[in-house]
Amino acid sequence: MKKYEIIKRKEEFNQIIKNCPYLKNKYFTIYIRKREKKYPCFGLAISKKVGKAVLRNKLKRQVKMIIDQNKDIFSNSVDYIIMIKKDCAFTFFQEMERKLIELIKEIK
Repeated sequence: MKKYEIIKRKEEFNQIIKNCPYLKNKYFTIYIRKREKKYPCFGLAISKKVGKAVLRNKLKRQVKMIIDQNKDIFSNSVDYIIMIKKDCAFTFFQEMERKLIELIKEIK
């Protein structure tokens, strides 16, 4: 992910989470907001309940890699907030990738 594709501001995160529709499965919850830009933006969130910082950062790196490898399935002019759930910590990367892609394709 490029730097300009990342949502970091707390106010923006909270606005999207409170006011926008979402989809979820066992591993992820994705909030979606349409807007007027030519590229998708992403925000990643993971609870401290999932594990220590090393594990949380590993899961975020894996999700970022999935996003980078599958840019073509994301709609332009949409913000995505991806909440990573605790079950991701106990699954293989391929399963996590498959479930995230299925959830994104459900959005379209």
